[in-house]
Amino acid sequence: MAHKCFITFKTEDIYYKEYIRDEMEVDMIDKSLNEPIDSDNEDYIMRKIREDYLSESTVTICLIGTRSSENLGWEEQRYKKRELQASLFNGENNSKNGILGIVLPSMYDTIYTGSGICSTCGKSHSYVKINDSTIVKEFSYNYYIPNNKCAWSEEDRYCVLVKWIDFEKNPNDYINKAFEKRTSNIASKTKVRP
Repeated sequence: MAHKCFITFKTEDIYYKEYIRDEMEVDMIDKSLNEPIDSDNEDYIMRKIREDYLSESTVTICLIGTRSSENLGWEEQRYKKRELQASLFNGENNSKNGILGIVLPSMYDTIYTGSGICSTCGKSHSYVKINDSTIVKEFSYNYYIPNNKCAWSEEDRYCVLVKWIDFEKNPNDYINKAFEKRTSNIASKTKVRP
C-alpha cells in the first residue's frame, strides 16, 4: 500500500529529497515549508503547518544529515522542529504521522557507533547516537522514549530509523513500519514539544 509522505530536510540534503521524490516508487506529497509562518502562537503555527503543508500525509520522512542537530540552535532548526511537531500532533482534524528517520551516509559513523556489553543487564547492545548532537529533540525524544530500561526495542520507539543504503533498497517497507507506529501502543507516549 502506498502512503503519502512529507519530507523534512535541510537544504544541504536536497539531493536525497529529490531522489526520493523523482527516482523512488513512493506516493508522496512534496510540500516543504520555505517561509516562516508569521506568528508567535505555537498552536497556530503547528495548525498551519499541518493544514497547509502536511495535510493528507500519514508519514513524515526526516532526513538526518550533518546539519540536523539540535545543537545548531532554534533559528537553524525552526522548520525541522515545527514540521516534526506538526507531524506528531494529534487533535481535531489532525492525525499523528508516523516518523521515519533516514540516516544519510555522511552520518553513519556519527550515529552508529558500535556495540558493547551492558553493565546493567549483561547483554550486548548496539550504540545508536540519536541525541542533541545528531538530530532535533522532536525526533530524539520520540526515538528514545523514557522507559526505565537499559535498552529500547522496536516496540519502545515511536520513530523508525534506517540507513539511507537500506531505505534505498526497499523504501516502502520502512514507510510501512513508520505508518504502523501510528496505531501501536507507543503512539500514546509521544511528545510534540519535548
